[in-house]
Amino acid sequence: MIYDDLKNIKLYSNLFSKEVLDFIGRLSFDTIESRYQINEFIYANVESYVTKLSDVSQFESHEKYIDIQILLKGQEYVYYTNKSNLTVAKPYNSENDITFYGNSIAEYDRIKLDGTNFVILYPHEAHAPQVCVNDTPLKVKKVVIKIKI
Repeated sequence: MIYDDLKNIKLYSNLFSKEVLDFIGRLSFDTIESRYQINEFIYANVESYVTKLSDVSQFESHEKYIDIQILLKGQEYVYYTNKSNLTVAKPYNSENDITFYGNSIAEYDRIKLDGTNFVILYPHEAHAPQVCVNDTPLKVKKVVIKIKI
């Protein structure tokens, strides 16, 4: 996992194409909610949702894609751990590239996304995104860039 200030995103340019940096550079609060095809191996989803309480959140992981997650509006927690620490609740679904885990997220580390930072999550890293800060559900807007590996 990489967690850093958005102003430092160019320091990670060796991890993904210039097209990704260009796309990130064009993002704003006004970016339309949609799926954006960046190239043959990379796409992004921009969506709005209401954050969830931690007791209804669950870990997930992906096998085919690396995630870059950036909030465009609001704030949320993302809990994380190595997926080897968890118990599978719903086995891998190859169509949706997702595995869900049954462990409570409460005992694991978290980061806060707030529009000034980003997180890059790799396939071995389970994450529980969309968790509300201060137990107060909040409408947020987020982009998740998916990079095929």
